[in-house]
Amino acid sequence: MSYVLREAEIPILPLGHAPIRILHFSDLHLTPARKSEIADIKSFAQYKPDLVISTGDFLAHMDAVPVTLDALEPLLDTPGLFVFGSNDYYAPKPKNPLKYLLPDHGERIHGQDLPWPELDLALQARGWKNLNHHRTTISINGTTIEARGTDDAHLEFDDYSLVAGPPADCDISIGVTHAPYLRILKGMSDDRLDAIFAGHTHGGQVRLPWFGGSRALTTNCDLPHWRARGLTQFGNEPYLHVSAGMGTSPFARIRVASPPEVSLVTLTPKN
Repeated sequence: MSYVLREAEIPILPLGHAPIRILHFSDLHLTPARKSEIADIKSFAQYKPDLVISTGDFLAHMDAVPVTLDALEPLLDTPGLFVFGSNDYYAPKPKNPLKYLLPDHGERIHGQDLPWPELDLALQARGWKNLNHHRTTISINGTTIEARGTDDAHLEFDDYSLVAGPPADCDISIGVTHAPYLRILKGMSDDRLDAIFAGHTHGGQVRLPWFGGSRALTTNCDLPHWRARGLTQFGNEPYLHVSAGMGTSPFARIRVASPPEVSLVTLTPKN
């Protein structure tokens, strides 16, 4: 196994409700050549989740849709929620990797359009819910969950107003987005969601040794560096769980002190 299993617990369920095991993954950046990563993804089913959440960037190649569906096959009979990221829409292009560590001025270099509609249709045909500017309600282990999501904020495709508003009749409410820009977190916080799931950051991708662990040099968005991966909460905002993801761009296949990861997040009753 060439990835790390990150485990976390979020106490947001009503008292007496059964725990819910959520498998959260992100940023697969799959190409047909990534045989070991494909095998790792197939192994995710061993964690026996009740719900799967993907926070985008499945693709990194024109021929990656069948590869992605093959890798995810062991999970596709489990209820799933997903959004897309920038790399699902456009193929990666070579660029100076050092720019990743510099301030983001909004400049984007797009490759050719990727066949994300094929992936979208195939995932929905297996029952997974596309949350790009959609809201849905699902029942897991007797708990009614309202889930909402946005399209990719890194490309400024997001419009939270399309899903904004108080949660519907539910036990808990969650938000799903690819890039955890502060404007998205604020909208979901203002609507008093219980938890938010995101990806995009790669955990910083390059981290430096720091007191008690390591520290991200960037999040590739306006999220503070200390929230680059894992479970955090700030003030009265919803819990935020950021996946450091499994892959990288094919042109920057370096991760330092931020290994590939998948997360098992267990929702438990409130204390």
